[in-house]
Amino acid sequence: MIRDAIKSAQIEAMKAGDKDRLAAVRLILAKIKDRDIELRTASSTPDDDAVVVDVLQKMVKQRRESISMYEQGGRTELAAREQAELDVIETFLPRQLSEEETKAAIEAIKAETGAESVKDMGKVMAVLKERHGTVIDMSKASGLVKAALG
Repeated sequence: MIRDAIKSAQIEAMKAGDKDRLAAVRLILAKIKDRDIELRTASSTPDDDAVVVDVLQKMVKQRRESISMYEQGGRTELAAREQAELDVIETFLPRQLSEEETKAAIEAIKAETGAESVKDMGKVMAVLKERHGTVIDMSKASGLVKAALG
């Protein structure tokens, strides 16, 4: 489980005295705990790894946006710190599908659902997220689905 890997990484970082990695791992664990608290009131509890991956993907997206804003503002030291956090977060994410693999999955879903035009994009995206949501960057997949249906 990803959650266990993150907890063991926290212990390793403490033993190694790697303060930057430890801070990033603690941040990840805090975000996961926040999500756990949110899900207490939910009627159905999703798979644990899916929850953790969702949290990590959101953190990655936030870091990438922050890095671009810091670089535009000339704050390279802050961009470097965000990049260091991003590198730690990405070590816990499962391997993402390549663009070719993503296109193949889209084509399979498109054939399966009978999608032919952009009007069917929501249907294809829903199936894609259900099956491959943890290993695909859905923002990039959106553009690929649109291109495949256009």
